[in-house]
Amino acid sequence: MTTAPTARAGTSLRERVTAAKAASRALARMSGAERTTMLDEIADALVRRTPEILAENHDDIADARSARVAGSVVDRLFLDEHRVADMAVAVRQVAALPDPVGEVTSGWRRPNGLEISATRVPLGVIAVIYEGRPNVTTDAAALCLKSGNAVILRGSSVARRSNRILGEVIAGALREAGVPAGAVTSLGVDRDEMLELVKMNDLVDLVIPRGGPELKETLGQHATVPVIYAAAGNCHVYVDRDADLDMARDIVVNAKVQRPGVCNAAETLLVHREIAQDALPTLVDALVGEGVELRISGEVRQVLGTRYPDLSPANPEDFATEFLSLTLAVGIVGSVDEAIAHINEYGTGHSEAIVTRSLGSARAFQEGVDSACVYVNASTRFTDGGEFGMGAEIGISTQKLHARGPVGLEQLTTVKYLITGDGHVR
Repeated sequence: MTTAPTARAGTSLRERVTAAKAASRALARMSGAERTTMLDEIADALVRRTPEILAENHDDIADARSARVAGSVVDRLFLDEHRVADMAVAVRQVAALPDPVGEVTSGWRRPNGLEISATRVPLGVIAVIYEGRPNVTTDAAALCLKSGNAVILRGSSVARRSNRILGEVIAGALREAGVPAGAVTSLGVDRDEMLELVKMNDLVDLVIPRGGPELKETLGQHATVPVIYAAAGNCHVYVDRDADLDMARDIVVNAKVQRPGVCNAAETLLVHREIAQDALPTLVDALVGEGVELRISGEVRQVLGTRYPDLSPANPEDFATEFLSLTLAVGIVGSVDEAIAHINEYGTGHSEAIVTRSLGSARAFQEGVDSACVYVNASTRFTDGGEFGMGAEIGISTQKLHARGPVGLEQLTTVKYLITGDGHVR
């Protein structure tokens, strides 16, 4: 088994990050074809070394279950041959995407003859800090390399073996492709090392965390490097008074059940008061039939009457919770404006959906909800770089500066202005 050169014993964090900075400059000068080749090498290596990857992942899973880690975390951690194959496919899909580096986004000629063009260039060194998702290791590496950036990967302790072997697989593939050491750097799980990393303004250009509120709070307190938060998703589905109830049932069940442990799964269902008598029994029957635990408001209980008397009452904290499990809060609102107000108060700015046949309600919802992704008559589960046609993404940004929504190739670049004159002086 090969050992990643960026993790060799006795090398300080600053030395490793300095190597990443040097590698980033080399990556920025490489051609798009060269970057595509290196990603193909990584995909080939993932397939070739699948047995090693699964062996390390098996040990992570065993430890997680022994420690009684939440089932949603185990689901995100688990790898099998199909999931590793999907990781390789995702890397190839990124390789096949148009090269963002060098793209001229705009250009113009000034009256004095100066020619100006805005051109996409890599950010430099990107640190990705994530929890319990081995596929982030390969997705993040592929996206950063394709966009000409060096990447520093710091996973969580629950996936330490899986991330270590994936880092070694990537490092070996990059050596085969002749890529400078430091292009991809895998760190351990030492917290002090992470806190040192996010203060290296002279070497690190961006930090992208993928994790829960605790990670976000920690970085908010300690990071001096700019951060794009790929944050939690307290997502909602609002069933409007003009909704098609069959469509609403299908969307609500998909948004909650299809994969409940991910950030774009629905956590709250809101139903318009005027259709609650008809809609709630249908929706509750479907959800309970799928094994969903419902936490309902007092008004929902009044509508349901003696139907499902054992459903738990919902409190304000439930409406603010990202359950990441088969648990859903259910409430009633009196209008689309009330639904918007509820979502803007309790949501995390991730993904929200309305089910309606009213163009006016749809427009009001999309204009009023302050979130990265706002759906009409579609499940929140589509918030994903692949589903958007962007290829793999590092995460879903819920902030507004630089990047919002899926963080893909374009969001991992910045703009450089190239100006050409002919002896111009001012």
